[in-house]
Amino acid sequence: MSRIGKKPVAIPGGVTAQIDNGVLSVKGPKGTLNMGLSNLVETSVEGETIAVTPIGNSKSSRSHWGLQRTLVSNLIEGVVNGFTKVLEIKGVGYRAASQGKTLKLQLGYSHDVDIDVPEGIEVKTPDNTTVEISGIDKQKVGQLAAEIRRWRKPEPYKGKGIRYRGEFVFRKEGKKK
Repeated sequence: MSRIGKKPVAIPGGVTAQIDNGVLSVKGPKGTLNMGLSNLVETSVEGETIAVTPIGNSKSSRSHWGLQRTLVSNLIEGVVNGFTKVLEIKGVGYRAASQGKTLKLQLGYSHDVDIDVPEGIEVKTPDNTTVEISGIDKQKVGQLAAEIRRWRKPEPYKGKGIRYRGEFVFRKEGKKK
């Protein structure tokens, strides 16, 4: 039994949810999100909650049970509060600047790295070593943060690179004489 899947997802005030042709549509104060539903679980809107139950007792339907409930919960959380990831840039000469729908990074390469920001995502640079990515879709926010981080992962000797805020980077001792 899935402990996560058993809990129904509460629909807060100001949010509407409806299921139409296997697609869950959630509308809230920050926008609208849609998600295709799995055939292995049954999702139903019951008053002020969304319940997810497995169809049958197969291993695949039980494994999709908790996943589907978490995805539904992320939709509700996204249209109410949104999601934010903060990246920190460490290193001499490493900088970031947002220019409209483009993020310009200087990461020690011979050229600047320009990253196009997808629709529905907002990128802010409060200072030149911090990048804040926010939006209502958790998957898109996390994917953009991972793509930015991939350009210069934190290295273990000096700790230079792009890291998530609060991320621990294991440091190694340098070469001994």
